[in-house]
Amino acid sequence: MDTLDEVDEIVHRPAEEFVESTNVWQFMQAYDIADYDELVDRTTSDLDWFWGELPGYLGLEFYEGFDEVRDESEGPQFTEWYPGAKLNVAHNTVDRHARVDSGTRNHVACIWEGEDGEVRQQTYHDLHRQANQVANALVERGVGEGDTVGLYMPMVPEVQSILYGVFKVGAIAVPIFSGFGVDATATRIEDAECSVLFTGDGFYRRGDPITLKETADEAIEQAGHVEHTIVYDRLGADIPWDESRDEWWSDAVATQDDDFETRAMDASDPCMLLYSSGTTGKPKGIVHTHAGTLVQPAKEIHFGFDQQPGDRFFWVSDIGWMMGPWTLVGNHAFGGTIVMYEGAPDHPEPDRFWEVIDRHGVTQFGISPTAIRALRKYGDEWLEDHDLSSLRLLGSTGEPWDPESWAWFYEKVGGGDTPIINISGGTEVFGCFLMPMPIQSLKPCTLGGPGLGMDIDVVDEDGNSIRDAHERGYLVARSSNPAMTKSLWSGDERYLEEYWSRFEDVWNHGDWAQVDEDGFWFLHGRADDAINVAGRKVGPAEVEGALIDHDAVNQAAAVGVPDDTTGEAVVAYVILEDGVEPSDDLRAALREQVGAELGKPFRPREVLFVEEFPKTQSGKIIRRAIEGAYTGEDVGDLSSIENPDAVEAIENAR
Repeated sequence: MDTLDEVDEIVHRPAEEFVESTNVWQFMQAYDIADYDELVDRTTSDLDWFWGELPGYLGLEFYEGFDEVRDESEGPQFTEWYPGAKLNVAHNTVDRHARVDSGTRNHVACIWEGEDGEVRQQTYHDLHRQANQVANALVERGVGEGDTVGLYMPMVPEVQSILYGVFKVGAIAVPIFSGFGVDATATRIEDAECSVLFTGDGFYRRGDPITLKETADEAIEQAGHVEHTIVYDRLGADIPWDESRDEWWSDAVATQDDDFETRAMDASDPCMLLYSSGTTGKPKGIVHTHAGTLVQPAKEIHFGFDQQPGDRFFWVSDIGWMMGPWTLVGNHAFGGTIVMYEGAPDHPEPDRFWEVIDRHGVTQFGISPTAIRALRKYGDEWLEDHDLSSLRLLGSTGEPWDPESWAWFYEKVGGGDTPIINISGGTEVFGCFLMPMPIQSLKPCTLGGPGLGMDIDVVDEDGNSIRDAHERGYLVARSSNPAMTKSLWSGDERYLEEYWSRFEDVWNHGDWAQVDEDGFWFLHGRADDAINVAGRKVGPAEVEGALIDHDAVNQAAAVGVPDDTTGEAVVAYVILEDGVEPSDDLRAALREQVGAELGKPFRPREVLFVEEFPKTQSGKIIRRAIEGAYTGEDVGDLSSIENPDAVEAIENAR
């Protein structure tokens, strides 16, 4: 998407009745806020008021109140939020909902569906008992406050109990993506120094059993530190076993007492360590606190995704990605129900997600744009036999949309009247810098505006605000927020260099952003991914959007490669729509289309046809893998690729 012209029409206008039913509208009435613009202005300019009011307004429970909302005496880089407060995430997500007098004790916390069709439900009473058992198992193995515990787990309901059990004892959870290979897993275990690792024998993916235990063993051998491995039996598989270290879940956890007194932690105590994908060098360990981990996702689920009693929230993610814990904490903070699915989106048929939504009455459904592009390729007929009318809101994150895929999601999945809450933030803030509110009208692909309480801006190379000039620039945060990492696990030096060195006392998030004349915010991809052709820069997403505009193209990926003449040149890979055959004429037409939309310098040097792209399990295209396959250069750890055969196909593309 080079300009905003192609997304300049408002296509979604919420009905007044719907607007007045929303949580965010109720908040506006409570605080005498007239409209959306005033809402954003007030919550992003008076941070002490907004973040100070929020815990009480949302009904979150602190054991002890805070002395002040924030302490910035050491600068915005090291803001302390809610100093003096005592709380625990697990008390808010589990304990209070399992009380006998809570009214939510027997509410369903999770509906889980395995790829093989097995369905399990877990109530808050069940979750509370099991989280307590996990906590007692950890204490028995010497885990205390500040210790790290790894979760290299399949997506089974027990991941919830593990996460909350770790929080309960005051330890630090380290979720690790279940699709990681040995090196990526070992890197995280070694950096975090986990003494206990929860894992499983494996899980199902496209009908095949995928084992985890062997990878876990090799990673532990490489990393060290792990003294206890607790293994959940999902497959009943024959797996290697170390009697000195390994224990079955049924022995180590299920036999424990189901009573445990959750520990009161300081608001700034760390509770979770999330690792960002390491494009180059070592992955970054992002440190999140009890206060930020609770308040940020609770705010976003309540306001942005308008959680109501009886809702069922399904976001396609792994516990090892930010959106996994975000989904759990944000929904469980209010006694809500999440839907968890184990397997592939197109197994046994391309309608698996539509089937899950229909069967379980999903009300909020979140997915990546790339996954929607892949599902759209299968055709509309796969939706026709499924009732998707339960959906109230759609969600997306991870990358920029193209207008055609956004429209398909809106019209075909959402029925033409369900807003797409397209969000963007990241692991570093455990939430969203940008997030539409359900009361807003929407243009295709927009991210709406600043998330509530998120003081963000668009600046030029010199750090000057160009937000009101409607120019494209860097997305930055001028103030911190409670969930913003206070540093990196490895220390302050890399943290300050990564996020605070580009502009003075301003967080540089690394995305290209732009605000149009009607106040709608858009993203144009990563600023550090920009392709520099003879001194002119273009984002890969812009090239990809231009290619997808062609009727023959279903998906596209663009990378910059060395060029003797221009320094860098664009190389494009495309996946064609069904029934379209590759040809030199089509190749030429696609080059010309990019040139017409973006300018001749950005016409791809080559257009190559493939059947699939290397992706993460959450559906993101791994461009660095594509670039490395083309150039032959080592681009670091690629063990997170769900479909490694796609890399070889990229290398052989013509």
